[in-house]
This record gives sequence, C-alpha cells and structure tokens, in this order.
Amino acid sequence: MNPSTPKTISRRIAALTVAVSLIGFGSATWAVPEAQFQSAFKHFLQASAGDSAAIEQAAEAFSGLLKSEPTNPVLLAYAGAATAMKATTTWLPWKKMGYAEDGLSQLDKALSMLNPAHDAPVQNGTPGVLEVKYVAANTFLAVPGFMHRADRGNKLLGEVLASPLLATAPLGFRGTVWLKAANEATKAQNTSEAKRYLDLIVQSQAPQAAQAQALLKGLSS
Repeated sequence: MNPSTPKTISRRIAALTVAVSLIGFGSATWAVPEAQFQSAFKHFLQASAGDSAAIEQAAEAFSGLLKSEPTNPVLLAYAGAATAMKATTTWLPWKKMGYAEDGLSQLDKALSMLNPAHDAPVQNGTPGVLEVKYVAANTFLAVPGFMHRADRGNKLLGEVLASPLLATAPLGFRGTVWLKAANEATKAQNTSEAKRYLDLIVQSQAPQAAQAQALLKGLSS
C-alpha cells in the first residue's frame, strides 16, 4: 500500500460534512424519539464540522440508538458515516482502514435496507430514502479514490437530486443537497451546473443562501 495512504484517508474523510436540516421531524413507526435523535445528531454535526472529540460521541450515540431500532436505515447510515470519520482519530494505518471500511459497510447495508416504505419521512422530516442516499453519497465522495466509491457516490447524489420526493423534504435538506451538487460540479469544472444549483439555493431562500451567494461571487470572478 502507498505509505501516504493513511494521511490521504485522514485528509479526505476529515473533509466529510453532512449538514442535514434540523427543521421538522417525521413520525414513523421505525423512528426513534425526537429528543434522542437530535442529541445524537448534534454530536454528528459537531463531528462533521471538524470537532474530533465529537466523532466518537456521534458513533456511539447512533450505534446505541440503532440497538433499539435495528431496522431504521437512517440511524445505520449516520452510524456508518460517523464510524468512517473515526479514521481521522488515529495514526495507526490498520485502524484507519478498519474504521473506513466498517463505516462503508454499514452504509452499504443501510442502502440495501431501503424499500418503498422509506419514501415517508423517518427522521428530520425528511424522506428516509433521500436521507440515507445523501449521507452515503457524501461519505462515498469523501473517501480516497483507491476505495472506489466515487462513481457510486455521484450516482446516489444524482438519484437524490432527481427524486420527486426532494420537493417534499425540508428546505434546509434541499439546500444541503444543492450545495453538495454545486461543490461537486465545481470540482468537475462544470461552472454552469454549479451556478444552477447555487441559484436554486438563493432563489429558494434556503438556510445556505449566504454561503451560496459567496460561492457565486467566486465563480463569477
């Protein structure tokens, strides 16, 4: 294995940011109570923003919730993403790979659990199928290229963007998805597509509007 691989894993997974909206909460038979979910979700957002101390807390919190609701793919997706982020908490190469692979395996399982019933909101007022696919896509696009997840990540992101259910999701979640699509388009040097998604954020007055406006200025300069 390339000796730079562990560092590469840390850099790429450290960039993982899954900022899903806190607006609303969907009631479903497989959903955990709002207070419990939001407590775990808070740790996850802190971890995604770069708080290394919150990574273990997020992974433990979602793993704990999963024990009470093992058929909830949303909980499993967040547990998987948090586990993948644990690769940034150790310098040991085998542990980095272990955390990354375990997290990806959990995300694969969460995706395989999806069925038509998950078109309904599960947590955060968001259709479960969209939340699981988005969390998986964001993680797959963050891990190093040698893990061969980028193509599937792009495919899943495309499915979320094209889904009619996206219009029913909270505006904060839609803004998050559009912002991710804009960032990926920018990486691919597809400026027109990036601007299209950023314009959607601004026109919809999503919570990410200020960030989108700043990015639009950068693309225009």
